[in-house]
Amino acid sequence: MRQWLTAWLRFTASLAIGLLAVSPAVFAQAAFAQGAFDGHVKVGVLNDQSSLYADATGQGSVVGAQLALEDYMKANPNSKLKVDIIFADHQNKPDIGANIARQWIERDGVDMILDVPNSAVALAVNGVTRQLNKVMVNGSAGTARLTGDQCSPNTVHWTFDNFALANGTGRAVVSTGGDTWFFLTADYAFGHDLEAQTTAVVNAMGGKVLGGVRVPLNTSDFSSYLLQAQSSKAKVIGLANAGGDTINSIKQASEFGIVKGGQRLAGLLVFITDVNSLGLEVAQGLQFTEAFYWDNNDDTRAWTKRFVEKMNGRLYPTMNHAGNYGGMLHYLKAVEAAQTTDGVQVVAKMKELPTQDVTFGAGRIREDGRQMHPMYLWQVKKPDESKGKWDYYKLVKTIPADEAWRPLDQGGCSLVAKKS
Repeated sequence: MRQWLTAWLRFTASLAIGLLAVSPAVFAQAAFAQGAFDGHVKVGVLNDQSSLYADATGQGSVVGAQLALEDYMKANPNSKLKVDIIFADHQNKPDIGANIARQWIERDGVDMILDVPNSAVALAVNGVTRQLNKVMVNGSAGTARLTGDQCSPNTVHWTFDNFALANGTGRAVVSTGGDTWFFLTADYAFGHDLEAQTTAVVNAMGGKVLGGVRVPLNTSDFSSYLLQAQSSKAKVIGLANAGGDTINSIKQASEFGIVKGGQRLAGLLVFITDVNSLGLEVAQGLQFTEAFYWDNNDDTRAWTKRFVEKMNGRLYPTMNHAGNYGGMLHYLKAVEAAQTTDGVQVVAKMKELPTQDVTFGAGRIREDGRQMHPMYLWQVKKPDESKGKWDYYKLVKTIPADEAWRPLDQGGCSLVAKKS
């Protein structure tokens, strides 16, 4: 018994000495777990890599993030940041997008999720990043709920939203006589929200919505839907869709002779990649609202040249690609300034710092997470007006930031201080 007790005492003593020996490492690990910042940052670009939004987002958004990292490091040669960029395809499915986001954060150490087109996926990822206290900088979803009833202290909404699209394009069309509408609407969160936002504008300006039809996402045959729109006799057919759906609906409307028959098409979300796919012969005259055009000024032209080189000449940048560049750049500035990757703290710093980049110029982020910059109403050129490759737009109107976006007190965001 005495021998056993002596052995036990020796064991417990050696165990205590061993614990004392490793305690500095344990304390260091605990400190890191509590938020000590070592300069490592991991960003995940989550988008559509293979389907109807792949050209408007896809690899171009990855390139946008890479260019932002290059520019940040060039401007800050003494930066201690060590940044990794990864990407994945959410397949336009909210469950897949949310699962990737959760695995990235919990297993792979991702600190910020960038891009996230498809409003249904964006709203799902918005919930994940809030729950796990990481950041989403959304550069490509349209739903205005991200700065409304689903606003989050972990989310910043860059580039565009459905309110700005409806406000820009809807007002322009109604003011030029397009006062009766029929909607072709993508049947998910983005389309529903865009239709609702545009309907509000049409009604407010004294117009009337005669009807609409919900169309499954990634539809190839729009003939039956276009026939309903044609028979409605509405002056305007509002396309509350995007990407490949917009391309297919405009192409088939042209084949049906809808515009020649006197009805107008209102493309509520149109990207330069859509116009490139349609060709100027079909797309000419379309008016729509966008945040960025590559040929806007010397800065956008120089940035586009770098982008096109990285894309091997395949694509020119959409506003999404430019927005993800701007959002990534500002995120890196905020992380370095805050010295943390804590989601709430970084987004608070992003709101504190003014935004500035070569694609969007100067701006700011409101308390609801909305990044503020001007929007632009464009019209597609006629074929004989185009001077060269990707020379597709002419400017109709610049919409100042304070007119482009939903008023802060009208979104229902819980982060917005209530006025007494």
